[in-house]
Amino acid sequence: MTFKPAKFLDPKSDIVFKKIFGQNADLVKSFLNGVMPFKEGGFIEAVTYLPTEQTPRIPTLKNTIVDVKCTDQSGRIFIIEMQMTWSASFTKRLLFGVSKAYVQQLDSGENYVALCPVYGLGIVNAIFDRSTEEWFHHYRTVNIKNTSKVLEGLELVFLELPKFKPQTLEHRKMGVLWLRFLREINEKMVDVPQEFTDNPELSRAMELAQESSYTPAELEAYDKYWDAVRVEKTLTIDAFQEGKTEGKAEGRNEEKIAMVQGMLKAGISIDSIVSISGLSREQIEKL
Repeated sequence: MTFKPAKFLDPKSDIVFKKIFGQNADLVKSFLNGVMPFKEGGFIEAVTYLPTEQTPRIPTLKNTIVDVKCTDQSGRIFIIEMQMTWSASFTKRLLFGVSKAYVQQLDSGENYVALCPVYGLGIVNAIFDRSTEEWFHHYRTVNIKNTSKVLEGLELVFLELPKFKPQTLEHRKMGVLWLRFLREINEKMVDVPQEFTDNPELSRAMELAQESSYTPAELEAYDKYWDAVRVEKTLTIDAFQEGKTEGKAEGRNEEKIAMVQGMLKAGISIDSIVSISGLSREQIEKL
């Protein structure tokens, strides 16, 4: 398919992410099979979205988190969350969500054997682990002395989208394409990659990301989402600036370092931190 000149919306936003992955079972199936660490024979064959009353209620303090919940043909449950900024509580939020979904499977008197695995996928548009170049973080319950022994039930996967580099990946081709889609598609895109248009699923996702696919009310909601993201980042920077001023007044260099580390965890670029903190790039990279 060849796309006519069109404006695309960023699929990381709530309304676009949910239109693509929350309303098209074939697309979320393709996405999960591409990025999740399934073994041969464990791929998803069919997806059904969970009714609202069956989804776990996760306490949310911020409105920049997008989630989609579904189940597959064998009863496995998947909770997918897209987060634009990073906070230390995000891992606990997702763990809370998958744990609650696991518990909610059983009605009174049912046998524990009926419990199906629950997977949490957190896609984070920020760098939160600067100790490694790895961007794919997979967690499950294992025996600490023999990690081949696994307690099945809960698994969490966190993806650091800014670290994603297609040329270094060993993942399946479809997973590469989907992650490139999330990273590369935005309002500034002019030329659509040929590999996107050649793939029927990516081509369909591109159609759903076109601005013309949205009503005026949806476009207004789209703008409000990005306003919320900007406000959240601004508050982080303002808090840092306030702390920096207090640190100078009180001569607390340790507080300054701690705040810089917080900015790094929040995914704020080093160039921005240099201009805000007054520290050199070399000093910040050491942190």
